[in-house]
Amino acid sequence: MTDINLCFEMHQPMRLRPYYYNHKTDNLMDKYFDIETNKGVLARVINKCYMPATNIILKNIDTLGKKFKVSYSISGTLLDQFEMYFPEMIEILKDLAYTGNVEFICQTYNHSLASLYGTDRTEFVRQVNEHREKIKELFNQKARIFENTEFIYNNMIAKTVEGMGFKGIFTEGIEHVLKWRSPNFLYSAKGSRNIKVLTRNYKLSDDFSYRFSAKWWNEWPLTAEKYASWLSATPGDAINLFVDYETFGEHQWPETGIFWFLGQLPHEVLKYKNMKFTTPSISVEKYKARDVLDVFEFNTISWADIERDTSAWLGNDMQKRLFNELKQLQPLVEKKNNPYFNKIWGYLQNSDHLYFMCTKWLADGHVHKYFSLYNSLIDGFNTMMKVINDFKKKLLE
Repeated sequence: MTDINLCFEMHQPMRLRPYYYNHKTDNLMDKYFDIETNKGVLARVINKCYMPATNIILKNIDTLGKKFKVSYSISGTLLDQFEMYFPEMIEILKDLAYTGNVEFICQTYNHSLASLYGTDRTEFVRQVNEHREKIKELFNQKARIFENTEFIYNNMIAKTVEGMGFKGIFTEGIEHVLKWRSPNFLYSAKGSRNIKVLTRNYKLSDDFSYRFSAKWWNEWPLTAEKYASWLSATPGDAINLFVDYETFGEHQWPETGIFWFLGQLPHEVLKYKNMKFTTPSISVEKYKARDVLDVFEFNTISWADIERDTSAWLGNDMQKRLFNELKQLQPLVEKKNNPYFNKIWGYLQNSDHLYFMCTKWLADGHVHKYFSLYNSLIDGFNTMMKVINDFKKKLLE
């Protein structure tokens, strides 16, 4: 019997005001962050994706009962925005939790790059603990599984997460790490004792998250029946399907049939006697690690772009400069010891701010540009630097 772990990631940044917009106010949240734009973007995504997709999940749980399980990883920054602007999303997520069929996975509260700050893990640990507490507060669950921002992973990250009591950690099932091994088994992390590594089957995940509407694909159109047959023919202990929730209705538009696919898939999968839906925490308890994965810090991996490394956020000099500027704010914020300043610094650390300034070309470049609201890379850099410099002055007052 093969476990099917169907997992969804949700995150949205607090987008910044354009650097040329002189908004005079003593409220730093309103001064730095474009509240109306954030509300507008989020309203669109809720209407196109979050609400209809979640209603489909709830309907399938109601129909299939305990046979259908899913998992969600939702950043604290997005949960904050739901609470501030769209509390109905918090309520429907609580409905998911109430079913007992949904596991909430922990991540860094601000979907940040804090795990890359070097040997000082203080901020990374703070954000992870904050997110774990938020999951407990909202959904009454103790998170046991961790997914770092965009699947960023190395041995030291796994060891730190293990030290915080997590039983499992997700990362990308990329060939140069797995080598001859399959992504459909669990592994242990080099240098850690107990934590198990769940690797995403990125080929099967991308079949519906990226290629679903690709008419050039020789498997188009993809039906739930066809996809379920692929899963059934895939050997392993656990097939981890992990995708952006925005796949449904935002990246793949409704007219492609993506919502129909989401609604039908559980029924097609359950026609096979060799598969069942479960959650990552169940899989890590059930299965032994088959081997050890060894990922040194200088070879850190992620699920982003073709390279599957950290170049999506740290691939050019502008991104590296901003990353270092953000990191250097840490002692100033800690000295201030003010929850208000902690919250602002957390929002500034969101990885999307650097993601928007990627200078890659071809398909990856188009994806980065699609998500960015900046007119140019320089516009993005100037916006971020203006906010960082102003925030630094406030911290030094």
